[in-house]
Amino acid sequence: MNEQVTSRPAGRPGGDRPMEVLHSSEVFDGEPGCIAQARALADRFLARLAAEWLAVFGEHTRSDLMLAVSELVTNADRYSQGPYLLELEGTAERVTVTVYDSSTALPMFYSPDPTRPGGHGMEIVVALCDRLTAERVPVGKRIRAEFELSS
Repeated sequence: MNEQVTSRPAGRPGGDRPMEVLHSSEVFDGEPGCIAQARALADRFLARLAAEWLAVFGEHTRSDLMLAVSELVTNADRYSQGPYLLELEGTAERVTVTVYDSSTALPMFYSPDPTRPGGHGMEIVVALCDRLTAERVPVGKRIRAEFELSS
């Protein structure tokens, strides 16, 4: 397990420096307990974002973010052959949850079907987040879920 927590240099909207972003990431090796550790990382990140950045989470936003982390990390744990990386980035306006894993197979997106046994993880993430992207990258694939926060 390798955890990094950093903040980028302060910037101003419309200025020449990038906007400030809180960042946290951790590499997981698929050992038992990794999914719980990923949720704990996300919980600490969201608490820090609320305390330091005064991020306001809507009535369900915090639980939606935690569920999305669980689903994305569970998929990486289940379908990749090797370590996976969870990255969290946030501002007072937005949180992005990104998972990189070694599999190049993009996730399947099924139509909602309550009679289907399994295959609901990405369906859940799509329903929870404001924007979802999945793409192949040199290390395998990257799945990114973006959440707009209340102001």
